[in-house]
Amino acid sequence: MLTYITRRLVLSVPTLLLIALIIFLLLELAPGDPMAQMPLTISAEVREQMRQALGLGEPAPIRFWNWLVQFFWIEPQVMIDNLFGTSLAEGKPRIISWQHHAPVMDIIWQRLPQTLWVVGSAYILGILIALPIGIYQAYRQYSVFDQAGTFVTLVGYSIPPFFTGPLLIVLFSVQLGWFPFVYDTTHQVSDWESFTFQVKQMILPVMVLSLQTTAQISRYMRASMLDNLDQDYVRTARAKGLSEARVVISHVLRNSMIPVVTVIALGMPAIFGGAIITEKVFGVNGIGAQLIGAIQANDLPTVQTLTFIFAVLIVFANIVADILYGVLDPRIRYD
Repeated sequence: MLTYITRRLVLSVPTLLLIALIIFLLLELAPGDPMAQMPLTISAEVREQMRQALGLGEPAPIRFWNWLVQFFWIEPQVMIDNLFGTSLAEGKPRIISWQHHAPVMDIIWQRLPQTLWVVGSAYILGILIALPIGIYQAYRQYSVFDQAGTFVTLVGYSIPPFFTGPLLIVLFSVQLGWFPFVYDTTHQVSDWESFTFQVKQMILPVMVLSLQTTAQISRYMRASMLDNLDQDYVRTARAKGLSEARVVISHVLRNSMIPVVTVIALGMPAIFGGAIITEKVFGVNGIGAQLIGAIQANDLPTVQTLTFIFAVLIVFANIVADILYGVLDPRIRYD
């Protein structure tokens, strides 16, 4: 297993470098000029000096190499400096946002907690709801609950977040007035009342994100359970006189979770994609809103860095899924 993990990590390096190159080339071909946001009163000479200060006067290969060095070498040193109080990255150039004129990673670290609160809560809630629904649907196949659950999950998986979000805002915020429709990112939890408000303002975005997670995982759980309920070992366990609950939980569920766990691992980066739209709809000041704002402001360093971080999450989620599959299924051996 250790050899397999090492090999996969080594192979992920050229994969990530290729992804970084593709992202860089696509952004190079994108229209727009970072100087277009500047006032028209600025002279051409000053504009050219600002372009040189942003590094736009250098050839594309040099700019790509500089970004690689800053992301993989300088930014980790900055993280070490912040953790241990060293000065490894002192005076070294970092990835600077053209929009905020500040290091991109500093902005990401500031906004990441908001995204993790919403995304993490939505994913955990979606899993906790999806697993029992999928199990009971499979055990009561073709029942009213199974038919209704199938209809709801298909609808939930089909409706995109940019439609679900405004729909919930109109229903629960405008019409009923139960929850706030704008997420207050400056709110701090200090007592029970502030904690209650934090929970209330998280309900709508968490509902939007957990809807698709619940729909996807419950469908996989149902299909996996149905596949195992007809196996010979289940009939053998029942013939031995085991209780139905023990047969389902100890035997069927254990084997059914093998493919579902891999789906859960692979779905973790995907929910960040849904958070991009959801954060914009509800005003959550997270990394999804940061990416949208950077695209609108033509802030290429921020767009390139955030897009590459999402790609890193996807690559490593695939590695984690393969490892979990080997750990859970004794028939799989990585030699």
